[in-house]
Order: sequence, then structure tokens, then C-alpha cells
Amino acid sequence: MEGFIKFLGTGGARFVVARQIRATGGIWLNYKKTNLYIDPGPGAIVRVRASKDHLDPGNLDGIILTHKHIDHANDVNVMIEAMTDGGFKKKGTVYCPGDAIGDDPVIFRYVHRYMERMEILQELKTYTIKDITFTTSMRHIHPVETYGLLFHLNKKIGILTDTKYFEGLKDFYRADYLIVNVLRSKPIETNHVIDHLSTHDLKEIAKALKPEMVVMTHFGMNIIMEKPHLIAERLKQDTGVNIIAAHDGMKLEF
Repeated sequence: MEGFIKFLGTGGARFVVARQIRATGGIWLNYKKTNLYIDPGPGAIVRVRASKDHLDPGNLDGIILTHKHIDHANDVNVMIEAMTDGGFKKKGTVYCPGDAIGDDPVIFRYVHRYMERMEILQELKTYTIKDITFTTSMRHIHPVETYGLLFHLNKKIGILTDTKYFEGLKDFYRADYLIVNVLRSKPIETNHVIDHLSTHDLKEIAKALKPEMVVMTHFGMNIIMEKPHLIAERLKQDTGVNIIAAHDGMKLEF
């Protein structure tokens, strides 16, 4: 094993966040001697401290926000403070879209001086931090500036974050392991636009890309009620692709 992904929350969207039916803490990524936190949503610091893997925020090398919505960024400031020992150890890099620090910032200005660097994400650009190299996707279709991630490790690992499905999306996410935020079990059929993927979208993506494994996560209320592991099993049968549903605290080694 050279690395692991720890799911510190598999819930998404406002109703799941408010009820905490699933945790919303985001993802911890370890590769060799490098640790990154991706999308520290509500409860991230609590989930980290309660983890059976004894994760220590002081060991983080960086934090990535795919976008600034609350369910992805709520705990970013406390995680910056934890990473930097309350600001007494200047360290780490925070990667985020430009609007996360713009007129309506989610990263408070006073914590900027705690970190070594802040990198503003741009589409289709490659970044390296110690052992980890990753590339951002094209801008997603979402109400705020949003980018997915493709990690170039011993395995190619994609994180397909919140977006409405669009042509060309599949082309970027050719990976060995693909982690997909799947909010809904059915597409929206009304005029009310929700820019998130459904299980229908995931089925088309899996059939086109055929990765070694697809991991569903970031579930909304209706998909939780229908039981994500049962949905994953049906999708696996339909596509012939190894599709699983993440659960809170799940550790995926690679």
C-alpha cells in the first residue's frame, strides 16, 4: 500500500447536512508521506479527531476546496488552524477557486498568514505538492466556480465533484479509480435546476470509461432513503463495472 483515501463524510446537500443523516466531513488523501484534505465540510474536524486511523491535522500538507459551498468548505478555516497548530507553525498550501477568497469569501482573511502558500485553481492546470501531483478539470456546471480533480499517483484517481452532466465531462475523468458525487437517484424532470449528477448520469459515465472501480459518495436525501449500496449493486449489474457505495469512515487503500 502506498496510500489511502478516508471518507470522513458521504453526505451532501442541505437537508443531509442539516440532519447529519450521513457525515459531511469530506475526504483525507494520503500518498507516501503526503497528506491532503479535500472539501472539509461541516464536522470535518470532529470526524478527523474521532477517526479510528488516528488522523492528525498537524500532519496535513495541504487542503483542497473543489468549490465554496457549505457542504464542501464549512470547516476549512478550523482545518487551516489545526494544520498550522493554531497559526504558530506556518505551513501547508491551500488550493481553492478564486471565488472562495473573493467578495464573499469562505476562507477568512486572518488565516491567510498561517499557511505557506495559497494557490488559486484554474481549469486544466497541474499542481504538485510533495509526493502528490494532480490536475484540475474543466470548470463544472455548478452555481459557483467548481473544479474536479485527477490525481496522478501509483493509481490514477479521479474525484468528480458536484456538477450538472455535460458533454465532454467524461473525457477528463479517465482514471483507475473514480470517486463520483452522486446526489440523486433520478434526473430532475422539472424546471427546477439542480446542478448535480444522478445515478443515470453515473451509469453513462461508468459504461463509457470502464474504470477499475467507481466509488459513489456525497449522497442526497432521496438516494440515502433508497439505500446507496443497493443502488450501487444494480449499477454494477447494469454496467459490468465494479461500482460501490462509500460509507462514513470507509478507508480505500491503493
